[in-house]
Amino acid sequence: MNPIYLELSFDELINIRDNLFLILENCEICPRKCHVNRIKGEKGYCKLGKSAFVFSYGPHFGEESVLVGVNGSGTIFFTSCNLSCVFCQNYEISQYRRGDEIAPEELASIMLKLQTMGCHNINLVSPTPQISAIVESTIIAREKGLKIPMVYNTNAYDSLETLRIINGIIDIYMPDAKYSDNTNAEKYSDAPEYFEVMKNAIREMQNQVGNLQCNKLGIAERGLIVRHLVLPNKIAGTEIIMKFLSEEISKNVFLNIMDQYYPCFKAFNFKEISRKITKEEYEEVVSIARKYDLKKIYGKNI
Repeated sequence: MNPIYLELSFDELINIRDNLFLILENCEICPRKCHVNRIKGEKGYCKLGKSAFVFSYGPHFGEESVLVGVNGSGTIFFTSCNLSCVFCQNYEISQYRRGDEIAPEELASIMLKLQTMGCHNINLVSPTPQISAIVESTIIAREKGLKIPMVYNTNAYDSLETLRIINGIIDIYMPDAKYSDNTNAEKYSDAPEYFEVMKNAIREMQNQVGNLQCNKLGIAERGLIVRHLVLPNKIAGTEIIMKFLSEEISKNVFLNIMDQYYPCFKAFNFKEISRKITKEEYEEVVSIARKYDLKKIYGKNI
């Protein structure tokens, strides 16, 4: 299966790019809708302009096995985020915004270098605020021989309109399903109306790429991967999320139930999330997923 972006004409790709940059002139690239002109250097919530900011890149072997394969997932960590999670493990990148501004040609070269290294995909971490620059670089890289899948690794606080514009660019969507309780989403991630935004985003992602498809070696080529991070004291609201996935997305959705929460950054300011999760808390989330007949559960000892 060829990457989906190879199926678009050059003119179609240019049209997608131009539409994304047009949105930046009165920015509504994400649900925050800051209405600043990022093309002219005005800064909204993400503090970004029109250019890509990158912290690091390289083969990543800590992702899901369907992405890692033999040679790793070609991961690019983008600077900044449109959420402010108090427990963010990458807060130096997402909140302190460490990284370097790079030209479109340089980002394209990074993509091609990762492909040359044997990586099975280009894994875009926190792409949402920078998707316009990413598409511009993808066009350049495609013309120079890029031919591995694109992974959109997101917190799911994504604009439905933006997702519809980039339809045909992304092979694998990998959203978080963080919270079902909007009060908790706003308290711990500064994400108003997160659950509604997340649901709309995941529905659109599923409509675009469907359930996960892998090649004969078990490496992902196209489809949806949903991540759910188990939080202490049922903060994530797991039951409602699993019900949504089962009834509105697919019982065959690839679901990664993640156990790696640990308190860092500002988490110690909140007693209820100032500890690691317990084995029992993790097992309860797995049981809930099975209760809703979700068939492709991935995680610790599953």
